[in-house]
Amino acid sequence: MHLIYFDENKYSEANPFFTIGGVLVPEAKVLELDETLTKIQSNFFGGSQLTTANEFHGKEMFHGKGPFKGRKLAERVQLFDYLATFLVDNAIPIRLIHIDVNRHRGKYTHPEPEYRLGLMLFLERACDYLDSVDDLGIAFGDYEQDEVARSVVDFSEYKTSGKTPMHYGRPLGRLVDTVYFTQSHHSRFLQLADVVVYMAGRYLHQAEAPEKWHDAKVWEIWEKIKASADMHIQHWP
Repeated sequence: MHLIYFDENKYSEANPFFTIGGVLVPEAKVLELDETLTKIQSNFFGGSQLTTANEFHGKEMFHGKGPFKGRKLAERVQLFDYLATFLVDNAIPIRLIHIDVNRHRGKYTHPEPEYRLGLMLFLERACDYLDSVDDLGIAFGDYEQDEVARSVVDFSEYKTSGKTPMHYGRPLGRLVDTVYFTQSHHSRFLQLADVVVYMAGRYLHQAEAPEKWHDAKVWEIWEKIKASADMHIQHWP
């Protein structure tokens, strides 16, 4: 069994792309991996309780907001690096969907809502990976009040019909039960997915290092993940 954790970042005029995705954690290693994440969390925050005060959150880490307010820039950059090293050293698979929202909406007469489309494609890519390792999986997402009910119903319909409703849709039989949702501060692996998605959303269209020191350092960390991790990114359309 693999435990699949996903998160997303929002489309905006300043960032006209929707990114959704996350990590696939093998059940056999989940306790060991969670112990390592807990140590990283405790070393940085001084505590490991599953609260918002101890939450890895990519946007807040980068901008020094929330629980990162007042922390030194170098400390926050180093935390990005610790989490990237954790992903690479443990060969944790990463699957991401990156939607150019303007192109998507312009191409189709009745475009699918980005979250609905992105989640469907992410679950397809997760099942591709599960096929490759001949395993089952269960999916956990960051709680989005407006999306939970629709997502659960969609998933059930895909399972009942035998495949997703894309032209080249595929079965999701490797995923068991339903799609579960919880607050991100209740799961360190959801927080890890958040950090990956934040970096993807920020740097997928950044071909060269940014000018500011901390931006360039986090870009380099993202490049390390791309080069060394088991990562697949599907671009749409």
